[in-house]
Order: sequence, then structure tokens, then C-alpha cells
Amino acid sequence: MSRRVLLLNLLAILWCCLVLNVRMHLAERHNYAFLLWNLVLAVIPLGLSLGVAKTNRTVLAAPLLAAWLLFFPNAPYVLTDLIHLTPHNHAHVPLWLDLLMLLSFALVSLWLGFQSLQIIQHWFAARFSRLTAWSVVLGSLGLSGFGVYLGRFERWNSWDVLRRPHLLFSDIASRVLDPLQHANTWGFSLGFGTLLILAYLFWISTATADHARRNVD
Repeated sequence: MSRRVLLLNLLAILWCCLVLNVRMHLAERHNYAFLLWNLVLAVIPLGLSLGVAKTNRTVLAAPLLAAWLLFFPNAPYVLTDLIHLTPHNHAHVPLWLDLLMLLSFALVSLWLGFQSLQIIQHWFAARFSRLTAWSVVLGSLGLSGFGVYLGRFERWNSWDVLRRPHLLFSDIASRVLDPLQHANTWGFSLGFGTLLILAYLFWISTATADHARRNVD
């Protein structure tokens, strides 16, 4: 990661904290403090991907990759925090401030997640092939749609894989084995997963175009 990107990440995180602090100060309540925890969870995949990038042996990278895939949905998950945007009668907190705060956390978290995904993509491309790398990208984004559903609507967490694995996998199995009875699950998963794929393709194409333009200049 370049110093410029690292600085942008730190500034973006600082911005989120600033907006949240202003909101909590005006409201004199801390009911949106959970956004900080969600942002921390969105940073974890980036840290794991940087660890993978420094690992040359696939055997050593495997546990980091597994942990990354487990925590990666936490980054796009923050987009669904927009569900908390509701009209209120708080005289000191304008609705636009809530919108600005939620969008800030959502977009910064997605930005951090896409950075981690690009690092993972480059790692697979360097060691296997571009086709393998893109397969990992599309598979990860598709699975994230399902992961976000489990987190937002079924209230499962990443660490439940270790804390309550039997209940988690039983719930997943019931949805996979009987998809017609869980139309909402697969409707959201496919829709949100597709949205993430389109967003990443747009993001990566913009980054590639910018890189090519710098080479020409």
C-alpha cells in the first residue's frame, strides 16, 4: 500500500469519526456508536489482505485467506446501515446529518473492502492466473451478498463460525437445501451480490484507466 493511499484511508476514517462525534454531541446520545465497531470490522479484511500480500507460500497464506473471506462481507455490510435512516423529531439533529454520517461510513467501508479485494486479486493473479484471480473476485463478491444477508437479517456474526458453528451451519444448510422456502434470502443475496460485482467492476476499471493515463503522461 502506498503512503498516499494509507493517508487517504486515515483521513477517510478520521472524517467518519468526526461526523459521528458531531452527531452524538448534538443529540447528546450515543445510539450510533455501533458504526465505529462496524468500521473496525471493515478494516480487518484490509489488514488480512496485506498479510496475504507479504506471504509467498500458499500453505501459509491459506489461513489468512480463509479469515479474509470470513471477514470481507463486513465491509459491504455497512452499506445496509442506511436502513437506520429514519425521520425523527430531534430538534438539534437535522436529517441530512444522519444521511451524511451513514453514507460516510458506508462508502469508506466499501472503499476499504475493495482495496483488500484488489490486493487479493493481485496475489492470485501473480501466483496462478488472471482467470483464477477474477474467479476469486466474483466468487467473493457473490458470497458476500449471502454473508451480508446473514448478518443484517439473521444477525449472525463472523466469529459465530467459532462460537456457534453448529447453529450457523445448520441455518445455512436449511437455506441452501430448501431455497424455495427462503426466497427473501436468495433474492437479497443475488441482488446485493450483483450490485457489489458491478460496483467493483466500475471501481477497478476507473483505477485501471487512471493507471494507464499516468503511464501515458
